[in-house]
Amino acid sequence: MDTIASLFSFITTPVSWIIVQFHKLYGAVFGADSGWAWGLSIVSLVVLIRICLIPLFVKQIKATRGMQALQPKMKAIQERYKNDKQRQSEEMMKLYKETGTNPLSSCLPILAQSPFFFALYHVLSSIADGKEIGALTPQLVDSAREAHIFGAPIAAKFMDDPAKVEALGASLMDVRIVTAIMIVLMSLSQFYTQRQLMQKNVDLSVKTPFMQQQKMLMYIFPVIFAVMGINFPVGVLVYWLTTNVWTMGQQMYVISQNPTPGSLAQDQYLTRLLKSISSHGDVRGRARKRVVAAIVAKGPDRNDNERKFITALTKQGLAAQADGSVTKSSEATADADAASGGAAKRQQPKRQPKSKRQTPSKPSPKK
Repeated sequence: MDTIASLFSFITTPVSWIIVQFHKLYGAVFGADSGWAWGLSIVSLVVLIRICLIPLFVKQIKATRGMQALQPKMKAIQERYKNDKQRQSEEMMKLYKETGTNPLSSCLPILAQSPFFFALYHVLSSIADGKEIGALTPQLVDSAREAHIFGAPIAAKFMDDPAKVEALGASLMDVRIVTAIMIVLMSLSQFYTQRQLMQKNVDLSVKTPFMQQQKMLMYIFPVIFAVMGINFPVGVLVYWLTTNVWTMGQQMYVISQNPTPGSLAQDQYLTRLLKSISSHGDVRGRARKRVVAAIVAKGPDRNDNERKFITALTKQGLAAQADGSVTKSSEATADADAASGGAAKRQQPKRQPKSKRQTPSKPSPKK
């Protein structure tokens, strides 16, 4: 692990410098040697990195959706050229080029984070060994070594021996309890994030091997995190737990506001949109208008969720327009007027009481 981390030493100085700057800020509030000052510095590093990676995250979402949409075509190519792997690869590349899809785009956020992750691991390992590194002076290294988060030094690991932990001014029991809790939370957040993606943001009408792979990853990733976590310093666990929570929240927002067509999340989104239109009589917000406009443009190619949405609008006497707005539907209004008019014409005369029906009418008097 140290060998891999050393490959990213070119970014060690920038990472350590960012941590030092945040430490100055939080140190003024919590104290320079406080675990909160160093812990929040790591959390702030994550937030800064993830904000910078938002454009890549958007590309990841688009790439994932593109791959989901291509799964039926990819499966057809695999079946058609199952005995010719070279032709199969050529057709796959041709399909990617025609649709503008890049399978590696879904991995961009993880790949972009890797240098920062390994640099932070290298920084914390150096702190544990009392070595000066990057922008961390010997005084800052000593301060970081003495910083504890819930009784565990930020440079300590679950698998450290008692002597090393004691040298950092803590007990092995405290370190293992804190790291175990962080590892469990890290694994659970990863599992929930993947489960949320599978249950809410996948087109349920298309059954492909891609979905099976995603289900496998939902269970494999948490196990990988748990196994690797026992070798991570507390500071790295703080980093990875924070980035998992950020990813989970970011994904929840994207799923709720821009769900995958045909998914459960899209059904829920269109239900909320329909309620808003019913309350205000119009589509509010440019983002929502773009969604309605896209549904109108699809025409007969709409999925079940979108057809249900259009039908519900029609029942309310509304029609979605190409610009994303809604107007009163003349056809729906005419149908309603015709139905009410027909009902009025077919209305039966008021039924007379039984006593009046049985009483014979008196003959008119003769003049």
